[in-house]
Amino acid sequence: MDIYEHVPHPRTKAILTGKAEPPPKVDDGRVGFNGRVGLAITTLVGTMICGYVFAIIALISLPSAVTSHNLTVIIAWVSSNFLQLVLLPVIIVGQNLQAKATDKRAAQTYADAEAVLHEAIEIQKHLVAQDAVLTTLAGAAQQAANQRGAEDMLGKQQEVQAAVNKILAIVGREPAAG
Repeated sequence: MDIYEHVPHPRTKAILTGKAEPPPKVDDGRVGFNGRVGLAITTLVGTMICGYVFAIIALISLPSAVTSHNLTVIIAWVSSNFLQLVLLPVIIVGQNLQAKATDKRAAQTYADAEAVLHEAIEIQKHLVAQDAVLTTLAGAAQQAANQRGAEDMLGKQQEVQAAVNKILAIVGREPAAG
């Protein structure tokens, strides 16, 4: 009789049978024609070289914005030409770096979870082995208790017979044979 029946989680079964999918990565979501086009543009624009080219393009129009002596034109140049053109590729570069770090963390977390799962399975095996030993010890203890009980009963029976014999001797009768 088992003390405990282990029922593994479905995800544990999938991992043990090799049917579990690895953790998703950022690039896994880019499928189809539009996804490929978007990835190509993002890859092209999301480089520091593109950031430098955009900065040069923005700086080309700086003299005309400054010579206009119009504050609105200068603010418009800073916000639309310089900041948008230069910050766009720089932000994409940062996001790409963060996405790679996220993928790396996800893979490491997945590996850590697999290690924890392995340890939990080993603990389950250990507990099964302990259950077997405990069941054997409990059976041996029960058998010893039963044997000791029989010996105690025999001892009690002998004590009772001796007491009966004393009483019979006092009243002058012979103890019965047997």
